[in-house]
Parts: sequence; structure tokens; C-alpha cells
Amino acid sequence: MEDDFNENVPHIVLVGGGIMSATLGVLLKHLDPRLTIDIFERLDNLAAESSDAWNNAGTGHSAFCELNYTPAGNDGCIDAAKAIEIAEKFEVSRQFWAWLADTGVLPDPSAFIRRVPHVSFVWGEDGVAYLKERFRVLSAHPLFADMKYSEAPDVLRQWMPLVMEGRDPSQCVAATYVEHGTDVDFGVLARALFAHLDSLEGVSVHTHHEVRNIFRDGQAPWVVRVHDRVYDVSREVAANFVFIGAGGGALPLLEHCGIPEASGYGGFPVSGLWLKCVNPKVISAHHAKVYGRAAIGAPPMSVPHLDSRVIRGEKALLFGPFAGFSTKFLKEGSYLDLPLSIGLDNLLPMISAGLHNLTLTQYLVKQVFESEEERLHELHDYYPNARLEDWELSVAGQRVQVIRKDDKEGGILCFGTEVVTAHDGTLATLLGASPGASTSVSILLEILHRCFAFEMSVDHWSERLLEMIPGYGQHLNENPALLKQTRARTARALRLH
Repeated sequence: MEDDFNENVPHIVLVGGGIMSATLGVLLKHLDPRLTIDIFERLDNLAAESSDAWNNAGTGHSAFCELNYTPAGNDGCIDAAKAIEIAEKFEVSRQFWAWLADTGVLPDPSAFIRRVPHVSFVWGEDGVAYLKERFRVLSAHPLFADMKYSEAPDVLRQWMPLVMEGRDPSQCVAATYVEHGTDVDFGVLARALFAHLDSLEGVSVHTHHEVRNIFRDGQAPWVVRVHDRVYDVSREVAANFVFIGAGGGALPLLEHCGIPEASGYGGFPVSGLWLKCVNPKVISAHHAKVYGRAAIGAPPMSVPHLDSRVIRGEKALLFGPFAGFSTKFLKEGSYLDLPLSIGLDNLLPMISAGLHNLTLTQYLVKQVFESEEERLHELHDYYPNARLEDWELSVAGQRVQVIRKDDKEGGILCFGTEVVTAHDGTLATLLGASPGASTSVSILLEILHRCFAFEMSVDHWSERLLEMIPGYGQHLNENPALLKQTRARTARALRLH
């Protein structure tokens, strides 16, 4: 075993080379520069799975346009709680990124974040009534006060010309528009953070290294067994704290740990497909993220959108995502991931969750067997003049929807990000999917509160957090003046004007 363990200088192991590990590593190292950190990624590239721009939603989820965050009850009333929560958390991420830009960690923020309008689009009388009520409810909150609403075709053509081009003029349509929405390339961001971490004393970033086991040991809280995939050798690293941020690969590692808090968790993999535009004229004609309403039974990650992005410096246009199915937990994973994850502790929750989500199963089966023409037909709802020859199918990332034990239901399917921590605070795991990357800073601050409770309570950690995130601990939605000041400051730092 490597001699990494030191009670006076804690050693941290971060599993996974994505945006979560990158962000947590930067937070910890700047809160306590004495910490030593090992980061292990099984692939040859960092941020190549869910954090990569071609594999994730990439919106910079701020709840401006995602309609699944504002469900309507049977009485038509809109529940805005989730949207407000996510919008607040995205503002926290923006503050952290702005601090990184101001301090030179991210010298060129335009490499990963750009201003792209966020649009919600609906059609039909029911859709219009829903969106109108959503606008009424959301625009009353400071976080969404800049949102605009219109049913006028001339206005909608200005907001999203491709969406209105060739549309039946008798169709009842409506949209909301937020000009200061953003597009975020989390792959570029994560790699920039890892480059910064790798330049710091006491931090080592290892690619081609697969974590195969995490277990307890008498000397240290945890021992991490790592396999070097280049030289085909294994070694063991002692750690005071382990973070498992390996995307779909987190669940099998959590099961290895054997902590009671992990009991009953299962995972259901869902893959994705994009229609990627290959016509430069069409790509340049659209500049917005246009989100619609999800089909009945669809998972949140399958909310359809016509999405303008900048990926690795080049403008792109995507439509989808379309759901697929694979038993892999990672895009570069194994087909045995799903069957090997099933055990006595999670078998019943997984069966129960499956029985309670038959519409999801039906939806996935339908999506898997869709033809090119059927996908084009769905695209026509958002771009009536779309031609098949202008688009090609592209495989997106792999997601694992969390299933957890529930006393009433037996097992429930969770949409979102689940945080699992050991009772002694020496291990933390992230499970699930969207809107994880966009709210990563808030999620990781929650982990710091759970696992570094004493350190978070002392003055120097609190002071450093306030330097990084000036609005830390405050609700911007309840303080319009602070919200305006914060957005102006972060927009300047991130060059979003």
C-alpha cells in the first residue's frame, strides 16, 4: 500500500475525471492548500463521458426554458419550487466560475460559456394555456423577472426564425424568451480545472487508471485499489476521504464500499441519440435553445429541444435527445454493468420501480425502434422545413437513473442527482443525472457540509467560501438588489455581455 495516509495532512481521492471531481478538487484545494489529492480517470481523456459537450444537455440548466421543472397540477396550477431551486443553484455556479475567471484560473471564460437565449415553445390550446400560466407564476419571482412571453408570430419569428419558418399560420403557438441564458461546455470547463489542479503542489491527475475497489482498512478510513491500464499493474492508495464522481460508474463502486447508506440503491441505464445538423447555413440561422414539453412517460433528460451550442469553439445545432437502451452504465462501459449491479439488497426496489414506471418502459421501447422518418417527423414540430439530408444521427452519453428503496412504494425511480455519504463523512458518492453539471457547485457544497462539517464551521473556510461565492448562504430570489448586482458582476467576469 502506498504511504499516502497522514492524519495531519489529509489525503483525498477523487474517482472520475468529470466536472464533479474537477470542481470538488478546486474547492478543497483552495479551502485548504495543505490537502494532497489523487484523481483517477479510467479513460485516456478527461471529461470524455457525461461531461463532454456531445454527451450532455449542455444548456447551463437555469430553469428558464426547461418545462419539466414547472409541473402543472390537476387544477392547472404551476409548481415553481423546483425551477426556483435550480435557478438559485445555477447562480451559485456562475459566482464560482466568475471567481475562477477573476483569479486567472480560467483566463478565457468564453472558451466554455456563452450567452444564448433560452426559449420555451408550445403549440395547441392546452400548451399555450400552460405556458401562459407558467410565465405568470415565474415572472413574479426576481430570478425570472426578465422573462418575456408572446403569442405573436412576428415576435416569435424574431426569437426563433427556424421554428416559425414554414409553420401553419393557423396553429396556436406561444413562447417565452430569456435573452441572458447561457450555453456551457462542461467538457472544456472540466479540463481547464484539471489543468489548474495538476499545476498545484500535492495534486496528481492520473488518466488510464481504473478504480476497481474501495474498501475499509485498519490503518486508513479507506483503501482505493487502482489498476494502471497502460502497464497492467495494480496498486493501493490509502485515503482519508474518497469522492466517487464517476457518472454511471459510481453505482458499482458504491456497492463495493459496503456502507449501509448504499443499501437498496439500483440503477436503470438510459442512452441518448441526437440529430446533429450538418448544414452550415441551417446552423448559422438558429441562435437559441428552444425547449418543448416532454412526451408522456419520457424521462426528464428526453425533453425535446432544438439546441444552438458552441462545442470546442465551433457552432453546432442539435435536436433531441432521443432515448435508447443499453445495459452499459457508461458510454465506454461494459454490457454487464446492469446485470452485475443487481443484488439481493436492490432487486425488490428495482422490480417495484419497474412496475410503477411502465409508461417509461413503453416510451423507451418506442424510441429504440424509431426510424429516421419518425425522428424527422418529431423534428418537424420544432423546425417544419427540416430536411433529412441536413441531419445525421449521433450517439449521446449514457445516463443511469437512480432507483432507491422506499418504504411505501418498495422502490422509486429518481430523476435528478442523489448524494450518498457514509455516516462518518469519509466517503461521498453522486448518483443520477440532470441537472447535475449546471448545479455542481451547490451539490458539492452540500457534500462539504456533510463530510467536512467541522472545517466548514471554522472561520477561515467560511471566509474563503465567501471570497469564491460572495452570495454564499443567501437566497438571491429573496433579494432582488443582490441578484441584480450578482448577475452584473458575474456577467462581467465571464464576458457574457
